[in-house]
Amino acid sequence: MNWTAQARSDAASTPLAEEVRRAGYYPELVLGTLDVAVAGEEIVVDLVQAETTFDDAVHRHLTVLALTDSRLIIVHVDDVPREDGRPGAVATSEAVPIARISSVSLTRGVREPASDGGQLTEVTIAICWGAVRRLDLEPATCGDPACEAEHGLTGLSMPDDIVIRVAAGVEGDAALARADRFARALSEATARTAARA
Repeated sequence: MNWTAQARSDAASTPLAEEVRRAGYYPELVLGTLDVAVAGEEIVVDLVQAETTFDDAVHRHLTVLALTDSRLIIVHVDDVPREDGRPGAVATSEAVPIARISSVSLTRGVREPASDGGQLTEVTIAICWGAVRRLDLEPATCGDPACEAEHGLTGLSMPDDIVIRVAAGVEGDAALARADRFARALSEATARTAARA
């Protein structure tokens, strides 16, 4: 993908471009950032997830996962308000060689599990390559309920590079099918890479 005028026209009709446009979140920024990160490789399978969160304001996020023969490309776009109050956004990309992926954790939720294994209702994909770790801390105790001494902190350090959850009840059956297809392709790619190592 070279985003010249002709390439933009050709790429505008790809399923990935259509998904990004359907998400409706700065599609040209997303596709342009993806083009730079993909660097001409062919995308084997992809997954687009848009998310809106609410706290003191509405915040939108969009994540695109694109798997090539050699790398996992992650593009993430966030709203970032400018100092002048006008809308702004920041797009970040990361390209991870498949050989660097240390763990792919898949959680598949189903309904009616006794009926032929059930019907898939949600998929959570957690991918780790050692870039980010999450540290969950809590006060340590000694087990004596009368003890008032300070025992420091205890906790867990867990890899937390990227987690994507897709649920049929939220994103729909088509999005769930795409997430399942992406999970299968990523599992196959990491298995092939591990077999060659």
